[in-house]
Amino acid sequence: MFRLSQNQLKILEECPRKFQHGYLELLASTTSPEQQEKLTWGSQFHLLMQQRELGLPIEAITQQDPEIGRCVAALIDTASELFITDSQTKNIIFRQAEHPRTLIFKDYLFTVIYDLLIAEPNTAQIIDWKTYPRPQKAERIRENWQTRLYLYILVETSDYCPEQISMTFWFVQLRGEAAPQKITFTYDRTQHDRTRQDLTQILHKLTQWRQQYGDRGELFPQVDITAHQCDSCQFATRCNRISSTQKDRVLETPTNWLSNLAIIEEISI
Repeated sequence: MFRLSQNQLKILEECPRKFQHGYLELLASTTSPEQQEKLTWGSQFHLLMQQRELGLPIEAITQQDPEIGRCVAALIDTASELFITDSQTKNIIFRQAEHPRTLIFKDYLFTVIYDLLIAEPNTAQIIDWKTYPRPQKAERIRENWQTRLYLYILVETSDYCPEQISMTFWFVQLRGEAAPQKITFTYDRTQHDRTRQDLTQILHKLTQWRQQYGDRGELFPQVDITAHQCDSCQFATRCNRISSTQKDRVLETPTNWLSNLAIIEEISI
């Protein structure tokens, strides 16, 4: 069974050929030192929040990295309702950090991991830590596949109806003295049905493309060049969409993207 994540859906929708190179041929570009530093910071922050949720000490790490310690402290102070003590959790029936859920849909296996899931008898909250600046337009986040898929899967794998769940993004990396910011999205049946329809359509196409690729070596479709996505794509050389003078700037190396999805998804929406 083919496994899919929200990041793969995003890439598949943006450019099917990029999906082919990244997830069927297992090709990816090298990571710049600046990008790697951001990935490491994001990964460490998520680990700290998980350790704290488990009741494990985090002081040794925050003392070594005062900046990440300042961000954790600011988040706890700003979002105090998320970090209540055991004596205050009478209404909470389930609470877990890094909570995984899976869903089989149209012969594809979807996996999501909630940074924090808080469930009460009649409501459930998905909490997600974001370690990049908050985008100016919240609508971009609402329409992102992470938001849509995470909400969809929680409804499909629980007894909650769409109107009973929400998803909140906390942008935790401080800028100056500013406090962490959040964006909360509610959910409803109309959104849920639209996600089901969109998933059905895109998976039908993916099944066709995979079959044609496997049977006849037919390549996945490419994004329209007028979309101007190729200039920054690591596969521009392979797709013959880069000038010869730029080819030396692009390096493709075999790798397994699936092992790094949780970190890669933290770069941006």
